[in-house]
Amino acid sequence: MALADTLEAAWYGHRPSPWWSFPLAWFYGGVIYLRRALYRRGWLRSERLPVPVVVIGNLSVGGTGKTPLTIAVVDALRQRGFRPGVVSRGYGGSHRQPMLLDAAPDPAIVGDEPCLIRASGVPVAVGRDRPAAACLLIAAGCDVVIADDGLQHYRLARDVEICVIDGVRRFGNQRLLPAGPLREPLSRLSKVDFRVCNGGKAQAGDISMQLEGSSASALVDGHQQPLASFVGQSVHAVAAIGHPRRFFDSLRAHGLEVIEHAFPDHHTFSASDLDFRDELPLLMTEKDAVKCRHFARPHEWSVPVRAVLPQDFLDALSNRVDACRDERLPK
Repeated sequence: MALADTLEAAWYGHRPSPWWSFPLAWFYGGVIYLRRALYRRGWLRSERLPVPVVVIGNLSVGGTGKTPLTIAVVDALRQRGFRPGVVSRGYGGSHRQPMLLDAAPDPAIVGDEPCLIRASGVPVAVGRDRPAAACLLIAAGCDVVIADDGLQHYRLARDVEICVIDGVRRFGNQRLLPAGPLREPLSRLSKVDFRVCNGGKAQAGDISMQLEGSSASALVDGHQQPLASFVGQSVHAVAAIGHPRRFFDSLRAHGLEVIEHAFPDHHTFSASDLDFRDELPLLMTEKDAVKCRHFARPHEWSVPVRAVLPQDFLDALSNRVDACRDERLPK
């Protein structure tokens, strides 16, 4: 974690990036340019599906709020008469071949984020071969595919691109990995259809998104109580997400006294990881909770959040998907 902490301090703070990171960033940028050129010229082929594809992703590494946005987009499309499904690589899981998730998937096999999305009731397929995994969704009756964290996965052709931006950290020093946090140059933003800003202050052209959560859900039996009920005592806060600080700050915003425990993103928890030698309440994200329920104790809670988005954005997205679907109908 020492190297990760050093790089993050350079990306989002006032420290210079390590000297060795600049030649690596130049090399990385060259690889990105070459790969995009190969797709543009058709030497690498994007696979187009018979249904509309909406890609949700980001330019920077770390958590920006893609999963809550994915769930919100799924709900919005359902309400407008679509049958969406979500395709994901299944990062953090051991399974590699395309697979349609059942009602109770194992996060160790398929990854934590697909399990969280599946818990919302939407069909989810995982696999390194995302076009093949997406075909499983179509065979299951889905008429639109949402690609979670697929902005840089060009093998899957897309009709709509949504880039999620951390509204507080934005793009840091705006350099490519590893000198900065960017997966692609900042110019890539001009190519996406929608820019969604999670928290902070939305800039011109951004669509504002807020994550709201004011209750906690017991891992043992699912009963809920307000976060306000934890005010006046210290609580352990556990986060194995791309940007743990966002979770800790959200709890403090509700008046909680937080003892922070940050783990690497997608960390596979064991019971000993959560043994802090006391019985203080322990709060964690929903993404982490899917990996901890099978050894949960009564004082452990998850904090569910939902993405709040402007209705005009959801309407515009639905209209775009509907137009793409009409284009695919036989003339």
